[in-house]
Amino acid sequence: MAKNPQIPMSNRLEQYRELGSTHDFSLRQKVGQLFMIAVFINDSEENIRRTEKLIVENHVGALCFFHSRASAATNFEGQKKVVYNENSYERLVSLIKRYQKASSTPLLIAMDAEWGLAMRIENTHQYPYALTLGALQNEEDLIHDVGYKIGRDCLEAGIHWNLAPVLDINSNPENPVIGYRSFGDDKEQVTQKAKAFITGMRKAGVLNSLKHFPGHGDTNTDSHLALPVIDKSAENLLENECYPFTELMHEEADSIMIGHLSIPALDPFGKPATLSKTILSDVLRKKMGYQGLIISDALNMHAVSKRFKEMGALELTAFNAGMDMFCFSEHPKEAIEKIVSEGEHERIESSFERVWELKKKTFGVSLDTAQTDVSPEKLNTEIANACLTELFKGTRNKISVSPEDLQHIILGKPKTNVFPEYLEQELKIKTSSGGDMTSEEIQDLIHFQKTTVISVFPPSVKPKNGFGFTEAELETLNERLKKGNCILYLFGNPFLIHTLHIHKQNSYIIVYQDFPEFQEVACSHFEGKLIPKGKLPFQLKTDIHGN
Repeated sequence: MAKNPQIPMSNRLEQYRELGSTHDFSLRQKVGQLFMIAVFINDSEENIRRTEKLIVENHVGALCFFHSRASAATNFEGQKKVVYNENSYERLVSLIKRYQKASSTPLLIAMDAEWGLAMRIENTHQYPYALTLGALQNEEDLIHDVGYKIGRDCLEAGIHWNLAPVLDINSNPENPVIGYRSFGDDKEQVTQKAKAFITGMRKAGVLNSLKHFPGHGDTNTDSHLALPVIDKSAENLLENECYPFTELMHEEADSIMIGHLSIPALDPFGKPATLSKTILSDVLRKKMGYQGLIISDALNMHAVSKRFKEMGALELTAFNAGMDMFCFSEHPKEAIEKIVSEGEHERIESSFERVWELKKKTFGVSLDTAQTDVSPEKLNTEIANACLTELFKGTRNKISVSPEDLQHIILGKPKTNVFPEYLEQELKIKTSSGGDMTSEEIQDLIHFQKTTVISVFPPSVKPKNGFGFTEAELETLNERLKKGNCILYLFGNPFLIHTLHIHKQNSYIIVYQDFPEFQEVACSHFEGKLIPKGKLPFQLKTDIHGN
């Protein structure tokens, strides 16, 4: 597990200073506070200076950090190569200090850290995905601890606002953008687990953002690329997709992030929710009674950015709809001018007050620097033990201790080989890599008469293109599963199960993550030392064979 570099706490918190008075703020300065611009950890010096100038001249209120301009946040089609930087964390800390120094008013610093700083930064602590936490049964204390640890990691780096958690109910297995980021497909479980996560973050002193209202779970369209359409009745949406937001928005929410979603039942014109006055002002504000800050999903996403040719028109439209803060505005200078000249002054004041309340919440309190005794590694081990899920016992109860009666196949390329090495080196089970096998070896694998242990490490956490597997690899895997006598360990996104042949004669053990701690727990399970306690956080939507 990666480690956050040890930077003295006193240095990490230098950016906290007095807010000062807003009496002398001009209208333009107040509008500037509504903008959260994107900044990049691995930017060039030229880009950094351009950002400093943008902050100073436009009185920007917040920054959202991303890895680089080639990362997924701006490189939706994946055509640019991401260059990794071993020193990204140190660079992040130094840039936060630099940008704070440039700003006359303390900046709110935000990041998407749904599963920790590792979502954006190399060599930092990574915690389990929300879907992994969704498999836990009556273990809200562990989810609370994850929220707390992530919050502390954010705070120590200088980040005040974690744009998390995801409250989307992921009911569509083909969802290309939510999936593993959701706690599951049950609204009660999503709400309960999100609340535990939020409580932990709040204890750490970090702001949250409930996303992506009204609900991004039931779609197979990626809003980074196009506008998803949620074709459900208003009653269904309010009872299901909106349920976690309804339950948590009044006591737990520091902000609500709006998804780029077309919902005809709520807006008959099909406008994206981020641009819909009906959804923001009528439904969220008036009908649901939410009075806190509303922030947009990234405005560079193609679901909305491609709809406007005139710079600043997108932000003005979102503002007129009821948006308070604009995340990843690509044209903040022009947008500020438009809102100053065309926006209602009363609305500007109300949005500014909401932003300022968050700043007072962040900068106006003393910080508790006490640390929890639980290490990230220990916490991940506890979660791995509690979430392990077994679908059908099948062959699992018939394992022979003789290595001659077993073969082991690895599908994918794990970052660490704890479980494969345990089977091959400790138990002396013949091991092969699926990607390196000849056609004859593949046929031998498929027709092997005794038990086959299969370790599956999906190359991609997203479902696009078979989770990174080729069609031939998945076909080979399914042919072997059809023969029976298989014990499959899945170290990755459990939604992959929907692409597999499911037969009750086999055993399917969902490990959820490929961390060393999770692989060690798989070893304990294989030895018969661990009884699985987790539950699949979604309903199986695939054929199940056998009795």
